[in-house]
Amino acid sequence: MDAIDERKYLRLNRFPTIWCPGCGIGIVLGAIIRAVARLGLDKDEVAMVSGIGCSSRMVGYVDFNTIHATHGRALAFATGLKLARPEMRVIVVMGDGDALAIGGNHFIQAARRNIDLTAIVINNSIYGMTGGQYAPTTPRGATATTAPYGNLEPPFDIPALAASAGAPFVARSTVYHAIELDRFIERGLRKKGFSVIEVLSDCPVFYGALNEMGSAVDMLRWYRDNTISVREAGKGEGKLVRGVLVDRDLPEYTEGYQRLVESLRGKGEG
Repeated sequence: MDAIDERKYLRLNRFPTIWCPGCGIGIVLGAIIRAVARLGLDKDEVAMVSGIGCSSRMVGYVDFNTIHATHGRALAFATGLKLARPEMRVIVVMGDGDALAIGGNHFIQAARRNIDLTAIVINNSIYGMTGGQYAPTTPRGATATTAPYGNLEPPFDIPALAASAGAPFVARSTVYHAIELDRFIERGLRKKGFSVIEVLSDCPVFYGALNEMGSAVDMLRWYRDNTISVREAGKGEGKLVRGVLVDRDLPEYTEGYQRLVESLRGKGEG
């Protein structure tokens, strides 16, 4: 098989990116591109939808069909797109605040409906674009500009929330485990239904600095040392589990919707 030129999926004239030095979002972009390339998808059959935030700027760098939507509404826009164009592979890129704060209800409803979208939630535990405020995923006790004495709220467990709301495919990885990550994204793209991939990503400028975690490299090492694969779960107390956490088959919304439309057309013709 001939090598695939992954650059064809990028808008190279938009580079360099706006992301801060050491930010993990570029690693996520690379993982998405590799997953799409391995599937051999034509860029015109892929759509990427985002909301507002650091990660949401990704749509400016990919040469897919793209929508840069409003804050928290990426899944709502993506739902409309998928219903109108069910043949499209729709990737939804969101930050943790974008997906789970103002967008939290859309996240739950998309999982409950099981509409065929691949949702990639980049979790850097903070609002990076707007100045380092604490987010729904900020660990209890962590410092943010709006929690200078430590965050009092417990964080969302994104995989647990997605699974309990009905998502048939849920995975978690980190920007340190880049090759693992693109394999999970590929599996999410192959899955029929609402696929959620949480990506633990470093924000050295705000979260890292405010919590004295060192450089971007130090933060990547933290992911290496404080996560454990699902195969080894139980062997590392207090470590976050990476891996495919849910993989089940459930009725998909778009297919059911199309069947309903066709049955109603048939009745009208009768």
